Amino acid sequence: MKVIIAAAGTAGHINPGLAIANKIKKEDKNAEIIFIGTKRGLEKDLVPRAGYELKTIDAYGLSKKINIDNISKMCKTLKGFKEAKNIIKEFKPDVVIGTGGYICGATIFTAHSLKIPTVLHESNAFPGKAVKMLAKRTDTILVSFEDAKSRIKNAKNIVYTGTPVKIEKKDYNINEKKEIINNANLSESKPIVLIFGGSQGAQKINEAIIEILKCKLNKDYQIMWATGPKQYDIIKSTLKDINIDINNIENAKIVPYIYNMEEIMNISNLIVARSGAMTITEISNLGKPSILVPLPNVSGNHQLYNAKVLENVGGAKIILNNELDDKKLNKEIKNIVLNKEKESEMSKSAFKVATSNVENKIYNEILKVIKEKKDVKKR
Repeated sequence: MKVIIAAAGTAGHINPGLAIANKIKKEDKNAEIIFIGTKRGLEKDLVPRAGYELKTIDAYGLSKKINIDNISKMCKTLKGFKEAKNIIKEFKPDVVIGTGGYICGATIFTAHSLKIPTVLHESNAFPGKAVKMLAKRTDTILVSFEDAKSRIKNAKNIVYTGTPVKIEKKDYNINEKKEIINNANLSESKPIVLIFGGSQGAQKINEAIIEILKCKLNKDYQIMWATGPKQYDIIKSTLKDINIDINNIENAKIVPYIYNMEEIMNISNLIVARSGAMTITEISNLGKPSILVPLPNVSGNHQLYNAKVLENVGGAKIILNNELDDKKLNKEIKNIVLNKEKESEMSKSAFKVATSNVENKIYNEILKVIKEKKDVKKR
């Protein structure tokens, strides 16, 4: 099998693409897979690091505003269509897969025009512009949430598969859990609230946590806080200015990044985070109560729609970015972690939107699209 995967920009687009590639390689060791991306996004690091070849083209998200910058980007994107066509014609793939974002425009459109099978994977509950625009030109669209189906019009085929993620539910025994807690320098006697804002951190969440620590509001629970590598030194300095040593805070452990995230998420009582598609999937698969602070000003306000997937079933509490402060966040944290019945109910509710066998479902749909195209050619 020869496969092209178009993935660019953020980890939310690239990581599902890599997971799909790894699944294909696992099932078909002779599979040939290349990625198409840009020279600007995380793909230039993540794709080669995962062992796959990355071909780059010019592609940009287009704006309705008319100015010199947007006209320049439009011209470069049109050039990208030609570049994508050259790559596709040279590689001769059996299928072209897109995992969302502007890079899909050139690759999926071109593959469709060349009568090559196409598959799009949409991670968000509110589909992006690229997926909506390409719906007619895609053989199958795979979605992470049932809610997304009704928001895609004129699609040939939509299948609910979920999003592939690395983090899975683990049922640790007492000794294993104790070891994880001790290694994280946390206590076994108080609820653990895991706080993170994605790989780059989240400033508004960080500001609220600083105030919680400053006012010592977390006496009844402990915080495990991943600030994001870019924010850590800033937070360290801010805390120092109010006479708080980042390495010695009562009921709090602060780190730039959590490398054993699967373990920490599994032992936590509550998660406070942004609401990217992969985060929502991980939280639901683990059955964890959460407080979600959707990132504002993103395309289609998709993080809010992602968060509502969990809130609508009773698994999460949403606090809007402009409404977040230390008092509101502390109140919501205590309402959950100091009420075991509520914590348990939210956990069960989060499980309602959990997905299983995601990679198998996606792989089977890819095979189906390839087979259907071959059958059509035979007729």
